[in-house]
Amino acid sequence: MQYQAAEPWGYYMAPAVRSAPAAVSTMDPLERVARLASESAVVIFSVSSCCMCHAAKRLFSGMGVSPMVYELDQDPRGKEIERALQRLLGTSPAVPVVFIGGKLVGAMDRVMASHINGTLVPLLKEAGALWL
Repeated sequence: MQYQAAEPWGYYMAPAVRSAPAAVSTMDPLERVARLASESAVVIFSVSSCCMCHAAKRLFSGMGVSPMVYELDQDPRGKEIERALQRLLGTSPAVPVVFIGGKLVGAMDRVMASHINGTLVPLLKEAGALWL
């Protein structure tokens, strides 16, 4: 199966992450995850040295989707977010974690299962991340 070439994903950090105001810096990590996950159609929480994170980014890029990627190892509070994601998923390691349309899809195993069984593309269309 061949996908249309797309622009490579970027390493994004929201302005609030770079220079967090006092209200954001004291925000509960789970609230922060929910806020960040709702800011884009597809959000991936990642660690730059993680091969599965790279595979997740490549999967979406190969489908023509430009996800918002939060590299937790480049965020001063990334470890807190990673622990919150572990609590949310109930698994370790906590990355990659994918949200589509602000809703938790899960880790790479859930993303690949959705892709294989044909439910990933409808999710992406519904979230406005894919126009086919």
